[in-house]
Amino acid sequence: MQFAFSANAFQAYDPLETVEILAEIGYDGVELLLGASHLHPADTDQADIAAVENVLDDTGLEISNCNAFMMTAEGFQHPSYVETDPQYRQQRIDYTHESLRLADAVGADSISIQPGGPVPADRSYEWAMETFEESMRSIVQIAEPLDVDVLIEPEPDLLIETTDQYLDIADRVDSKAVGCNFDAGHLFCVGEDPAEAVGRVAGQTPHYHVEDIPADRTHEHTQLGDGAMDIDGFLEAVEETGYDGFVTVELYPYQETAEETASQAYEYLDEHGWI
Repeated sequence: MQFAFSANAFQAYDPLETVEILAEIGYDGVELLLGASHLHPADTDQADIAAVENVLDDTGLEISNCNAFMMTAEGFQHPSYVETDPQYRQQRIDYTHESLRLADAVGADSISIQPGGPVPADRSYEWAMETFEESMRSIVQIAEPLDVDVLIEPEPDLLIETTDQYLDIADRVDSKAVGCNFDAGHLFCVGEDPAEAVGRVAGQTPHYHVEDIPADRTHEHTQLGDGAMDIDGFLEAVEETGYDGFVTVELYPYQETAEETASQAYEYLDEHGWI
C-alpha cells in the first residue's frame, strides 16, 4: 500500500510546485486535479503535460489518480450528470470526456468523478439513476478504448451515497472501465463502517481516499486523527485485501495551510506505522 496526497488542497500553488512539495514531504504519489486552478482540460496543452511528466520523473512521484470532480473552483457539483437541462448536463459529460483524454496523456490509470450529482427536486431517484446511467454509457465509450478507469465516488447528499448504490449503478452500466473511488470519510458520513465496507467493493476499487470526519458524521474533511473515524481499522481492512495501490489523503478544505496539512497527515501515517 502506498500513500498519496490530493492536489485539490493545493489550488493556491501550481501543479508543478504541488508535486515538488509532496515529494519533499515524502509521499509516494499525487492525485492530480483536472480542473479548477490546476490542469483543466480546456486549457492544458502539450507543454503543460510535458512539464508535469518532467516533474514526476524528477521527483519519482507517481500519479495515484486524476480528480475530475471540479470543473471550476466554483463548479463543484453543478453541472452534474443528472441535470434536467440536457445541454447543461452535456457540459459535465464533455468535461469528463476531456478529462479521460488528459489522464491518458499524462499516463494515469484512472479518473474519479462525482456520483451523479444532486437529485433535482422535481425528479425521482429512479429518473436520476436512469439519467446517470445514460451519461455513464457515453463516458465509457471514451474510457474503454483509452484503458482509463472511471471511478464513481459515493458522496453524501448526491445520487450515489452508499456502497450498495454504487454496486447498483456499476451493475447497470456493466463496463470494465467503471470502478469505485472508495472515500472512507464519505461512507462514514452516511452511516457505513468503512472497514466493513472495504470487502463489499474491494474487487472494484483501484483507488482509495482517506480523511477524518467529525463525530457527528458531518461531511467535513478533517485532518487525520482530529475526527472520530477508525482510520487504522480502515487501513488494516484495505491491507488485508492484498491491495498494493494508492490510498490518497484528501483534505481540500485546508487550502490556506496546504503544505502544513499535508506534512501533518504524513506524520500521522508515519506515527501509526503505515509509512
